[in-house]
Amino acid sequence: MAWPVGMGGLFEGVLDFATESVARPEGDSREYLGKRDTAPLPTDIADEVELARGGYPEFDLEAYRAGDLTPVYFGSALKNFGVGELIDAIARYAPPPRPQPSEAGTITPDHEEVTGFIFKVQANMDPQHRDRIAFMRLCSGTFKRGMKLIPSGLGKPVAIHSPILFFAQDREIADTAEPGDIIGIPNHGTLRVGDTLSEKNTVRFTGLPNFAPEILRRVVLRDPTKTKQLRKALDDLSEEGVIQVFYPEIGSNWVVGVVGQLQLEVLISRLEAEYKVDAFLEPAPFDTARWLNGSDAALKAFAQFNSSTMAKDRDGNPVFMAKSSWDVGYQQEKHPDLVFSATKER
Repeated sequence: MAWPVGMGGLFEGVLDFATESVARPEGDSREYLGKRDTAPLPTDIADEVELARGGYPEFDLEAYRAGDLTPVYFGSALKNFGVGELIDAIARYAPPPRPQPSEAGTITPDHEEVTGFIFKVQANMDPQHRDRIAFMRLCSGTFKRGMKLIPSGLGKPVAIHSPILFFAQDREIADTAEPGDIIGIPNHGTLRVGDTLSEKNTVRFTGLPNFAPEILRRVVLRDPTKTKQLRKALDDLSEEGVIQVFYPEIGSNWVVGVVGQLQLEVLISRLEAEYKVDAFLEPAPFDTARWLNGSDAALKAFAQFNSSTMAKDRDGNPVFMAKSSWDVGYQQEKHPDLVFSATKER
């Protein structure tokens, strides 16, 4: 969609393929101050641009909305290059609100009832106030500030008095919201990722799974008197989706599960910075985890002979902590009356 003309000290601006104009740097700080022109490009740069044109496909709106093509923009927020173009492109090309799958069937954006789901929870966005924001994507209906919605995980109405719209670091109170909008709802642990909010509590959206972790570590406190703070921190961070927490049936060290190494670094950093908890991680004797589904009798029989590998997740669901993928397969063959699931619906 755009191409940088030159680089480093030879940087001359950003070319917009659609308009054939170049946004030029100006002033001592070489920022974009609004100057655009269509002057011919130097030969070497023109050849580079021509190569880019030939090497990349033209923008196709339907291919983009189908997920088969990604438009790429060049720019710099620091120097104000490409920011306006990117925002304009989002407004022009971003897909409209889509139907969402639910247990009651597909909910379309023109459905009259106000519905939405929580896809993210962020704690301590304002460390001074220890706030907690649940982000809801509105799926249908017209939301109005102060209206009461029923979270599927709670079962009773909650009045939403201070919904927030975010734009970068700016916040503003949302008086209304339409399908496709995302609003932040301040709360104190009432709302969790995967919760559906609706006026009548007859809708439950699906398709937000938890995935089995690929890295498991034990959390060890340097100061054992901080156990309560650690439990609160792990609960908060697991609700955000930063980590998954498993509480073994035998043993006092809780196990955290993540998909990537970076999440572990984020965990330790936030424990110290936000919760004043000094902890470290040590290897766990497990390779992966599987959620168990089956009859009470089958679960009880399995746990009787595998108590050392049993744990519960933050919702109290039984989890099998496997030492290897071979272990998972072996237990599946040995216990065909149980389902060993690598995902769990939120």
